[in-house]
Amino acid sequence: MSTVHQILSNKEIQVISIAPSSMVYEALEIMNSKNISAILITENDNLIGIFTERDYARKVVLKGKSSREVRIDSVMTPSPITINSKQTLEHCMQVMTDKHIRHLPVVENGKLTAMVSIGDVVKFIIEDQKATIQNLENYINS
Repeated sequence: MSTVHQILSNKEIQVISIAPSSMVYEALEIMNSKNISAILITENDNLIGIFTERDYARKVVLKGKSSREVRIDSVMTPSPITINSKQTLEHCMQVMTDKHIRHLPVVENGKLTAMVSIGDVVKFIIEDQKATIQNLENYINS
């Protein structure tokens, strides 16, 4: 079974984070400029939360709050579920499905190293299946 490490070895790894004292608007600007739908909240290099577009919609917009006046730590999801690079993609998909989440921060030996999205997992699985199909076709045709 494929692992998170295999996804990370084929992905440009860039941990994008923001301080807990930042305003939601700042997080949204970063998310927009990086074309991402979630940002990690870190303090002294420690992961303390995650903020997603879903958090914005539910905890800011629907509550009638202003993103320029709300601190990210008041609307982030604290203590996000994390994974390590040795875990299987099957495990990741199960966690994402069970917890209704789309992003899993990757932590190795207490250090935040990356983040994996449901898109990363699905893309890897599709490419892996394409390769398997191609190998089977080559085997059958030879």
